[in-house]
Amino acid sequence: MRKKKILELETMLFEQLVFSLADYIQPIQHNAAIIARLDCLLAFSKVAERYQYCRPTFEDSFIIDIRAGRHPVIEQQMPDGESYVPNDVYLDRDSQQILMITGPNMAGKSALLRQTALICLMAQMGSFVPATALKLGLIDKVFTRVGASDNISSGESTFMVEMNETASIMNNISDRSLILLDEIGRGTSTYDGISIAWSIAEYLHNHNQSRPKTLFATHYHELNELANKFPRIRNFHITTKEVGQKVIFLRQLVAGGSQHSFGIHVARMAGMPRSIVERAAHILAQLEQKSITTDFNSPDGVVAKKAATEKISPPAIQLSIFEAADPSTEKLKLALKNLQLDAMTPIECMMKLNELKKMIE
Repeated sequence: MRKKKILELETMLFEQLVFSLADYIQPIQHNAAIIARLDCLLAFSKVAERYQYCRPTFEDSFIIDIRAGRHPVIEQQMPDGESYVPNDVYLDRDSQQILMITGPNMAGKSALLRQTALICLMAQMGSFVPATALKLGLIDKVFTRVGASDNISSGESTFMVEMNETASIMNNISDRSLILLDEIGRGTSTYDGISIAWSIAEYLHNHNQSRPKTLFATHYHELNELANKFPRIRNFHITTKEVGQKVIFLRQLVAGGSQHSFGIHVARMAGMPRSIVERAAHILAQLEQKSITTDFNSPDGVVAKKAATEKISPPAIQLSIFEAADPSTEKLKLALKNLQLDAMTPIECMMKLNELKKMIE
């Protein structure tokens, strides 16, 4: 009986405590919301001051005019002594609706697409932006088809996921949309991929109701032909510089299309065995030709030419004792090249031979 009374008393005290605190719940939540907003605005201001962000200008128009834009995350992860290369991006619905961006792997095409979307999002959420100037007409939707992944649980391949996402974009565009398409069609055969990418670009340009601003990054250099057929499509590319066997990525967006992807150079940089890289270069030299040309006498102006794979010559049998992808053999190769045998005594030669042996071990 006593325990029952104690339990009733504890219950009553708890109910009174909850009742008395209920009056403070709404003020506490209100204060928490205000503090969170102040914290966010303070973070915006500190970042803007520290990294020289600019104040965006909003217009009652459809333009995106970014001057010297930067990626807010990548620029903070640059190695010491390197600075992020800024780029201008201009889009509107009347003269430059679609930018067809070509260029090598690792040159920065995807980063350019992402930074454009991030700058627009940051501006519309009330933040200063990583650029020297920004004029922006309000954006209602940002659509992205970037990256490659499958959906194993649903039995969808990488290409099926890509097509599902792209179809969703095509069915929901508006005049104020921003669309980022990164290498559409790469998940299927070359000619299927080019056909799909070409058709998507045509659809976005010729849509009856909307002219969404679009950044279209691609390795299909054949799509450069679209700029000759449609007035609001412009070709741009990310610049590079070839120095001997190396490619230097300048990461600057300039007008005009590119005809090279430098995929073999990237494979070499990744440590691919030299025999594979050299064989790939030999095959590329035999295959490299435009697979789509413009024929204004044909109904749609598009003519496909199949690459002559049957003319690829068999690989020449060549044995190599050195493989550039192996650091130890490359070091040994360099040491042998630097030897001056004519100036060495027999004893010195034996000592050097023993040293080289230890390098291999």
